[in-house]
Amino acid sequence: MISTSARLLRLVSLLSARPSWTCGELADHMAVTERTVRRDVARLRELGYGVESDPGPWGGYRLRAGARVPPLILDDEEALAVAVGLREAALSGVLGGNQAALSALLKLRQVLPRRIADRLGEMDAAFVHTTRPDAPQIASAMLLKLAGACHRGQRCHLSYRDREGNTTIRDVDPYRLVHTGRRWYFVARDVTRDEWRTFRADRVGEIQLTGRPVELIDPPDPAVLVSHSIATGAYPLYVTIRLPLPMDAALRLIPQTVGTHRPEGPDTTIVDIGGPDTDGLARYLLSLATPLRVLSPDDVREALLRRTRELIEDNVNDQPR
Repeated sequence: MISTSARLLRLVSLLSARPSWTCGELADHMAVTERTVRRDVARLRELGYGVESDPGPWGGYRLRAGARVPPLILDDEEALAVAVGLREAALSGVLGGNQAALSALLKLRQVLPRRIADRLGEMDAAFVHTTRPDAPQIASAMLLKLAGACHRGQRCHLSYRDREGNTTIRDVDPYRLVHTGRRWYFVARDVTRDEWRTFRADRVGEIQLTGRPVELIDPPDPAVLVSHSIATGAYPLYVTIRLPLPMDAALRLIPQTVGTHRPEGPDTTIVDIGGPDTDGLARYLLSLATPLRVLSPDDVREALLRRTRELIEDNVNDQPR
């Protein structure tokens, strides 16, 4: 028989894990009677936990979001997962240049059980993190502002700096934040241009809510919109290739952030890829290590053939005599 305090902690953990539980489900998971569950719920309410309930045989219990934050109860695996996530955020700088993630990680490690802290230490010794010196930084406070704007669904005044460094003020209807692994993008409808746009979050200077609610009609897939925007950026040159692969396989080979794809029959895909110059595109195509046909332009096709011949000649010439 576990103690009452341990049982209450277990009950809080279960209520935090799902939106709703029936009394019977909680009793089964805790190996107690439904009467004990009801009594423990009453104790939690006395302690200040906002536990709501629905009447009837199919009613359930749930934690209410409120101003008072009760202690967060995590099991071993959950605590390790949170610590690893904070560690990655602190090392990668995905939340910006400030130390919010690192500070939270240090606080968490001070209260972790020894067995979890030891496991995290073993992972620290095994992991190697490579930095991205060119990766842009964004403060976590700005990410929270952008996420809050998306959540509230209000028109905003957006201060934005373009790639040339020019700052403009735009009215936008916020929709979503998208992370590509290297950058954060803010997806919103540009009111003046009446079109959906992607904004690099690290170039946002300020965002202010206007208090005017907006209803977004037929919004796009934000991840697809960001991928297409990146793939069709301001490149000086584009190459069109044909891959003898179905669409899903072509997407695995060439990500949506690199090229734009369109099917040509069930087993063939056409892909447009942007790049800095003919030689750079030829090198990328060669690195795919898969059969393909360059449809246009001729300059990229010739560069690809030239690099292929050079590669063959280098290997033929290096053969032992």
